Amino acid sequence: MLEFYRDYVADAPEELGLFPAFQIAPPLPFIDEADHGKTFCAIVSCWSGPLDKGEQALEPIRKVAPTVAELVTPMPYPAINSAFDPLLPPGLQHYWKASFASELTDGAIQAHLEHGPDVPVVNSTVHIYPINGACHRVSSGATAFAYRDASFATVIAGMWPDAADNEKNTEWVKGYYDALRPHSASGGYVNFMADDDQGRVQDNYKDNYGRLTGIKKRYDPENLFHLNQNIQPAP
Repeated sequence: MLEFYRDYVADAPEELGLFPAFQIAPPLPFIDEADHGKTFCAIVSCWSGPLDKGEQALEPIRKVAPTVAELVTPMPYPAINSAFDPLLPPGLQHYWKASFASELTDGAIQAHLEHGPDVPVVNSTVHIYPINGACHRVSSGATAFAYRDASFATVIAGMWPDAADNEKNTEWVKGYYDALRPHSASGGYVNFMADDDQGRVQDNYKDNYGRLTGIKKRYDPENLFHLNQNIQPAP
């Protein structure tokens, strides 16, 4: 599935958004009850072009591996944008890691196969987003976002309800991230990072970091807004 995704997304129509995920099957009506609680590789897709061409774009996905469950139907954008919300109630424990990559290498795929199936609870997941299309048509120095030359953004989203599981589940996230590190860039997407990733902030913005510290000095010289992946004001 991951090898297919790597190849298919490289020249897929821009109207097609898709990404693979490791996910424990929640108790949803379109999933057979016998499969609730099992871990699967899911493909989350969105076709934003003419409906009559959507089935054609999605059909290759169905041929890659046996389909355990499927929900494909026209829906408004807010529906797909909020599809995972019921899995993320307030009060969960959170520990996330993120990385960019220019390729989804065979080594990275092996790391995903080793750690992805161990996703600990139904709230946790791993997504491998594509970076392509319009994003690549903008210079990496044109905005704060520096990784416009990357092709994939992985997020290991550790979320669980019981604080007693913090050590065990945090170690799952860390081990997964460490296994991917040799196949990844030094930076990652800032919205997907934990408090202990402050040392990666400059890597996240690459050559744009110096310009951003100057902007921070102008608008927030005392660093009032610091509870984030923090950009320090320039000296």
